[in-house]
Amino acid sequence: MHLFYVRLLTKINISVLSASGGIKVDHPNMSGDVVVLVAVIILVGLFSMQHYGTDKVGWLFAPIVLLWFLLIGGIGIYNIYNYDSSVLRAFSPVYIYRYLKRGKKKGWTSLGGIMLSITGTEALFADLAHFPVSAVQLAFTVVVFPCLLLAYSGQAAYIMENQEHVSDAFYRSIPDKIYWPVFIIATLAAIVASQATISATFSIIKQALAHGCFPRVKVVHTSKQFLGQIYIPDLNWILMVLCIAVTAGFRNQSQIGNAYGTAVVIVMLVTTLLMTLIMLLVWHCHWILVLLFTVFSLVVECTYFSAVLFKIDQGGWVPLVISAAFLIIMYVWHYGTLKRYEFEMHSKVSMAWILGLGPSLGLVRVPGIGLVYTELASGVPHIFSHFITNLPAIHSVVVFACVKYLPVYTVPEDERFLVKRIGPKSFHMFRCVARYGYKDLHKKDDDFEKKLFDNLFMFVRLESMMEGCSDSDEYSLYGQNTQQSRDFLVKGNTQTSTSNLDLTISSVDSIVPINSPVHVNNTMTSSGRDSEPTEGDELEFLSSCRDAGVVHIMGNTVIIARRESRIYKKIAIDYIYAFLRKICRENSVIFNVPHESLLNVGQIFFV
Repeated sequence: MHLFYVRLLTKINISVLSASGGIKVDHPNMSGDVVVLVAVIILVGLFSMQHYGTDKVGWLFAPIVLLWFLLIGGIGIYNIYNYDSSVLRAFSPVYIYRYLKRGKKKGWTSLGGIMLSITGTEALFADLAHFPVSAVQLAFTVVVFPCLLLAYSGQAAYIMENQEHVSDAFYRSIPDKIYWPVFIIATLAAIVASQATISATFSIIKQALAHGCFPRVKVVHTSKQFLGQIYIPDLNWILMVLCIAVTAGFRNQSQIGNAYGTAVVIVMLVTTLLMTLIMLLVWHCHWILVLLFTVFSLVVECTYFSAVLFKIDQGGWVPLVISAAFLIIMYVWHYGTLKRYEFEMHSKVSMAWILGLGPSLGLVRVPGIGLVYTELASGVPHIFSHFITNLPAIHSVVVFACVKYLPVYTVPEDERFLVKRIGPKSFHMFRCVARYGYKDLHKKDDDFEKKLFDNLFMFVRLESMMEGCSDSDEYSLYGQNTQQSRDFLVKGNTQTSTSNLDLTISSVDSIVPINSPVHVNNTMTSSGRDSEPTEGDELEFLSSCRDAGVVHIMGNTVIIARRESRIYKKIAIDYIYAFLRKICRENSVIFNVPHESLLNVGQIFFV
């Protein structure tokens, strides 16, 4: 991912700098600093507008890009007709063989620059999540590919008679009458391409966040209709600074092109290797087909890779350095996060210890609800035992809340919350797991808390209903969502919607999926056991505790490298990971927890 990020970074630079370079073609005496300054101004304006999102101006992107391709295709036809139509013979593979034979090493190393003519077009396939496969294939086959072939062929025809203009053949080959309109369209197309690249970067970082591979940053959803349109402020400004540094540092398209080519080739190699694994492990393709695909792809890509190796000292080192920095950040963050999770998993509190404390947990149970945030989807976290052994009181109701991002696109709203009771009813301890896909819009505000408690109340009602059913009725609850059981649940409540209600209930010790929150009349009767609190009593007790106040309890596990650890591990844990933890968003900010109801409990873990 870090290589793809660097590739996107260099793509923005080369797109904007190439577009602004057209000014110098029409004014040869203009200093190169002016071109760089124009490019920097475009970059600053582009990144400064990101927080508005693309929802309002996105409809302009397609017409601009379509007009751009039609223009370069038409200019290509014009140049082929006016200068040298014999360049069309270059489509024969014989000429590349003759070119390499004649140029030898120089011709071989030029493949790194030749490859840039095809890069960028594959970005179409990054939109597979937004458009059908057939639409992308049709656009590439009918519009993109033919126009690119015509454009490059037209430039070759122009160079045949104007070899002194080889360094800036694109702008030189434009007819004078339409030069400035084409320049404007080229600049707009560069901005559109850069915008698409920035949006792709935000999307990739969002997915990396969901998988715990990147420090927590603020993610802003700029559109209420399209969940994929997001804005990451911290990353936006970092990306802008890096783009300006690369543009102002290199000051020419050649070295930025070398950097871009190196990043692209390495990404292509990694993509091929990952595709091979997918064909074997996911698609279960025949090994002969996998071998043919891998060998053919690697022959082509390794050829280009060997060519860009000669460009490492001419700008190709930039993507390697930046990607190495991002690799270190991602690896250290993932390592530290994984160690924290393993510590919590291995130090879970046993249920025997909890039951031995009794319903009061050995403390004074004060009115209110304690909402304990944990990363564990099962068991009682160690932070809870640390809490009750250092404080003399605990809330009357304790709910362990766990928010999980699953490796899926989205989790339906009616399947989002999983509720479970921990221990006997008299303990008043519950667990609620909220599940989100990596593209879900997680509203971390009062709405999340409201939904959590709505599902908790619904769990109590469903649990009481199941305990009052006979064996036959219980079987219907496990296996089917009968209309009779639904009517029983909402008896006496005419305002409740039950169209999507899922009554798949399990025992007290297992997780119970609760669908969309349903507001049920608290006066509903239950056939609970006489020896335990009835449903009405427990619901009234939960409501009174909620009215008394909700306290958000968050654990803060600090990991420190052991004294005997190696120096690189101490640097990674005590400095890099600690710094990343310090600057990243805290859990209280992520869940939008009010400071007046926040309680942090800290502990130290040595690795």
